[in-house]
Amino acid sequence: MTEPVSYVSTRGTAPELGFDDVLLSGLARDGGLYVPDAWPQLGPDVWGLAGDVPYATLAAEVLWPFVAGGSVTRDDLDRMCADAYASFRHPGVVPLVPLGDDGTWLLELFHGPTLAFKDLALQLVGRLFDHVLSARGERLTIVGATSGDTGSAAIEACRDRESLDIVILHPAGRVSEVQRRQMTTVTAPNVHNVAVDGDFDDCQDLVKAMFNDIAFRDRLRLSAVNSINWARIVTQVVYYVAAVRRLGGGADPVAFAVPTGNFGNVFAAYAASRMGAPVDQLVIGSNTNDILHRFLQRGDMEMREVVPTTSPSMDIQVSSNFERLLFELDERNGHLVAAQLSQFRATGSMSLHATAMNELRSLFDSARFDDGEVAACMKDVHERHGVVLDPHSAIGLAAAREARLNPDVPMVVAATAHPAKFPDAVEAATGVRPGLPEHLADLFERPERLVSLPNDLAAVQSFVSDVSRVPV
Repeated sequence: MTEPVSYVSTRGTAPELGFDDVLLSGLARDGGLYVPDAWPQLGPDVWGLAGDVPYATLAAEVLWPFVAGGSVTRDDLDRMCADAYASFRHPGVVPLVPLGDDGTWLLELFHGPTLAFKDLALQLVGRLFDHVLSARGERLTIVGATSGDTGSAAIEACRDRESLDIVILHPAGRVSEVQRRQMTTVTAPNVHNVAVDGDFDDCQDLVKAMFNDIAFRDRLRLSAVNSINWARIVTQVVYYVAAVRRLGGGADPVAFAVPTGNFGNVFAAYAASRMGAPVDQLVIGSNTNDILHRFLQRGDMEMREVVPTTSPSMDIQVSSNFERLLFELDERNGHLVAAQLSQFRATGSMSLHATAMNELRSLFDSARFDDGEVAACMKDVHERHGVVLDPHSAIGLAAAREARLNPDVPMVVAATAHPAKFPDAVEAATGVRPGLPEHLADLFERPERLVSLPNDLAAVQSFVSDVSRVPV
């Protein structure tokens, strides 16, 4: 019988919870992020699966230890996984595509309904929300911030669900038109979009402030679907395990390069390594907003102003999920994590002791690229391989090329978004204007529905209160 995982906060003082409560809570009550109290290890139930098993089958095996012990039975999880991935446009869900003959692979994570890697988590997370809330007879108000892709994936997962209202904040004018329209053209009555006069970090700060207002949080039953919610992270672990199984059978090492903004996607790869997957190297790809790259290179994290780029989902300076890695580097000392993050917020900078930096650098490497270098990579891969990449995936590939340590270890690049989400940048770099898949072909003809609000907590809270249908 699987031993259920319990969850603790990265800041050390919130109560320990089971999966159902972590799912519904999102952010811990002490402001921290939930992580497992111990990392379950991948065993024969995963590595011993015969051949190319369906992705849904693998997902249920990987996720079961994290979900067990609450209202979700193993049969429930199997059914939800099968349902979540049935609509993906590729039969393999996350195909691995070779790129040349040097052991570089593209892990295509964009075959879901909103054309980005967030679908792989949120199509399942939406179903988990619905199941747990139905079992309890409860409603929730989902609030989230998006730099582009999380919002549309969350909306698609939560639309028309009677137990949920969802409010997504995005930075006005700082997402692509396709990204915006994927959110604002959804007419479901439980979906609400807010364009905030600010950048993504402002949106993220507003969401965290709403969660930290305990009275407001409790009154509206707030929860989160962005990557502060542990369920988002753990469901992303699955595709890294799938790649390791495909390329090394669970025994041989594999390296990953991940375009990184809020650190959730690459942290999922780190989580896979903590669970026993033989991950040889993790390469962080950064754009001009290179706080993580500078941190790895110099050893101090320094916040700067966010610069708009052609890879808007990575236009972030405060990477929320780095807190989960910091918790591990600090030997799970939540009080130390809280003190370090308080210093970071107060001064705009933070450093780690030498032992922690050495541990970080033993697995992680990084590279950064400006828009011109990203366009050059997109042009090169199209000319050499006939492959059209979006700007984020191109950053992952460029980082893999620059920072790869061992040419004998397969290097897997996380291709995080369909190029049609960023047609202007792709066309400018390659001369090819990618078309939207059939189910989104009329996207630019659909009417939009959104509200514009200032970067003001009171204004945003008032709006959320007005649209929430949680009984008060």
